[in-house]
Amino acid sequence: MATNDVKNTDRIRSEIFRSKIVTADDAAALIHDGAAVGFSGFVGAGYPKAVPEALAKRAHALHANEQDFSIKVYTGASTDHALDGILAEEEAISFRTPFSTDGALRKQINSGEVGYIDTHLSHLAQQVEEGFFDHLDFAVIEISGIDENGDLIPSTSLGNNKTYIEQADKVILEVNEWQPEQLDGVHDVYYSIGTPPNRQPIPLNTAHDRIGIGRLRVDPDKVVAVIETEGGDRNTKFTPLDECSKAIGDNVVEFFKQEEAAGRLPEGRLLPLQSGIGNVANAVLAGLERAGYQGLECYSEVIQDGMLDLIKSGTVELASATALSLSPDAVNEFRDNIDFYNKHILLRPQEISNNPELIRRIGVVAMNGMLEADIYGNVNSTHIMGTKMMNGIGGSGDFARNGYISIFLSPSTAKNGNISAIVPFASHIDHTEHDTMVVVTEFGFADLRGKTPRQRAEAMIAIAHPDYRDQLRDYFDRANAQPNAGQTPHILPEALSWHQRFLDTGSMKQD
Repeated sequence: MATNDVKNTDRIRSEIFRSKIVTADDAAALIHDGAAVGFSGFVGAGYPKAVPEALAKRAHALHANEQDFSIKVYTGASTDHALDGILAEEEAISFRTPFSTDGALRKQINSGEVGYIDTHLSHLAQQVEEGFFDHLDFAVIEISGIDENGDLIPSTSLGNNKTYIEQADKVILEVNEWQPEQLDGVHDVYYSIGTPPNRQPIPLNTAHDRIGIGRLRVDPDKVVAVIETEGGDRNTKFTPLDECSKAIGDNVVEFFKQEEAAGRLPEGRLLPLQSGIGNVANAVLAGLERAGYQGLECYSEVIQDGMLDLIKSGTVELASATALSLSPDAVNEFRDNIDFYNKHILLRPQEISNNPELIRRIGVVAMNGMLEADIYGNVNSTHIMGTKMMNGIGGSGDFARNGYISIFLSPSTAKNGNISAIVPFASHIDHTEHDTMVVVTEFGFADLRGKTPRQRAEAMIAIAHPDYRDQLRDYFDRANAQPNAGQTPHILPEALSWHQRFLDTGSMKQD
C-alpha cells in the first residue's frame, strides 16, 4: 500500500512542481466519470500506487450514493491488484487495454462487464497518438524524481509513459521515494519517432546503443497534481525451477547448439535474445548460464530475476527492456549492486523495446510462452478453451512475427495432465503457423522451419506428452486418410473435440 503523506521533497527539485503537491484524494477528485486515463506500469513495475487507491475509495462512495463512476484504463502492460484489482472490485473500470493479469478484472472481462481490447504492445502508443482510441483526459504516471529543469526521472518501467504524457490533457505525477535514486541514468527515452507519413528510421543498430535522453518531458502547465508516495512494486516471488522447466531450458540450449553448428547463429554469442515472463522464461535463462555462454545481448520487454543472475555471472553483457520486474530477493540484489547493474541495463519506451522493425533488423531470437499449439504450429497465447481471456497477447506477437527465430515454450500438459498443450486444432489462434518456427516442451523441440504441414504435424506429435501422442497420431492418421484430405488435413467435426471433452469431463484424455 502506498504512503500518501510523505513530506520529504528532495526528489522534487523544481519549485514549479513543488507548488503542485497535493494529496492522492485531491488528485483523484479531479478525474471525472467516464474519463480515459493512461496509467504508467508494465508487468507489475512502475505503476502509480496512491491515485488508484484513492479512485477506488471515491468509486465506492459514489456507488453507495447510487452515482455512476467508472473510467477507461490504458497502461503499458499488466500492473498490480493495487491498480487493476481494486478498481475492478469497485466496478470502476469500463474499458481496459492492452494487457492484464488481475483475477478480479479477468472475471469482468470474460463476463462482458469490462470492454477489453487485446493489442500488440508495440502498436498501442502509435494508435493512441493517431486517434484510434479515445482521447486521453488524464495521464497518471509514477516517476522517481523531478530535476531542477522540470524533467521527469522515470522509475522501474517506461512502457507507454512518454505517449500518455504527450497525449493527455492533464497529467498527475506520483513521485515514489521507494524507487532507487540510482535509477537515474538507466533510461533511454527516444523522442523522434513521429507518425506516418513523417516517421523517420530509428537509429538503433545494437542493444547497446543509446539514442535518446534519460528523462521524460512534460509541459508544466499540463501537470495538475503531484503526489509524494513511498510504495514498492508488485515484486512477485517466483517459485523454484522444477524439473519440467529445467528440461525446457535445456532443450532450448540444445536447439541453439544445433543452430550454431549449422552456422545460423554466431557460435558462443548467439543473437540478441528476447525472453517472455514467468518461471519457464527464467528456466531458459538459467539453461544458458549452465551451458557456459558469455557476453550475450538481450533485447526484450522485461528484466526478471533470471536476467540479473546472467548479468552478474557475465552470461549477459547488456539487457535492453522497458521494465524491471523483480522478486523481493532480486530487488534487494539490484539495490545493493545498482551501480554495477546500471552499466548493463537500458530501459526504453515499449514502442522501442517492442518495435517490429528493430526486432527484425537486429535479428532478435524470440522466446515466448503459450497456452497451446496445434499439430500444424498455430499458437494460442491468450484464450483458455478458446473463449476465456487469460492475460493478453502482450509483446509475443511483436517478437514472434519479426524475430530472426520465433520459439514458443510450454510444458506439455496442464491441470495435472488433463490438458494437452499440443492439440489437433488450436481453440484460438494468436500466432499462425506462418509465424511459428520452433515449439519446445520438456520432451524436446519441434523445428518447423522448411516443413510442409504434414511434416510439421509429425514433429509436433513427437514433443507432445506420451499420454496424448497416440490420440494425436490417431487423429492425424484418420485426417490424412480422408478422401481429398487437402494441404492441411483436419477432421472438422473432431477438430475441437478435445476442448469439448475437457469441458464435459474435466480431461482431454479419451476413455
